[in-house]
Amino acid sequence: MNALDRKKKLEEGRKEMTGLEQLQAIIGGGVQPPIGQTLEFELSEISAGKAIFTGHPNDKHLNPLGTVHGGYAATLLDSALGCAIHTVLEPGERYTTVDLNVKYLRAMLPGMGKVTATAEVVHKGRKIATSEARLVGEDGKLYATGNTTCAIY
Repeated sequence: MNALDRKKKLEEGRKEMTGLEQLQAIIGGGVQPPIGQTLEFELSEISAGKAIFTGHPNDKHLNPLGTVHGGYAATLLDSALGCAIHTVLEPGERYTTVDLNVKYLRAMLPGMGKVTATAEVVHKGRKIATSEARLVGEDGKLYATGNTTCAIY
């Protein structure tokens, strides 16, 4: 089954699958969202209430100052934060981001190696869910933190 067939099957099964099952199908089928291809990051690990993304910031992600654009960290954190919430959705539930907060602690540089965004759900209610995340480099340093609130519908 090719990537398009897997994606179509996932869409058809969305109403019967939990959020965790949907993300397990993505990881198991090798289908990554296009934004991950564009920014060179991927969903690497999931479990109930937790999502981990890894990325490799490089020269394509630079801002005019010569450091990795803050949008790279924000997008990586946003993906991890949203997917952590996605893992706790019941069949048929969907979500959308209400807000995203990012705190930048140090600059990322091209060639710095792999960065890992780890997000965990803080709370999931009937209408609102929150999660928080940390972006850490291979050097063990904390580069940014983030949190989000999502509306469940």
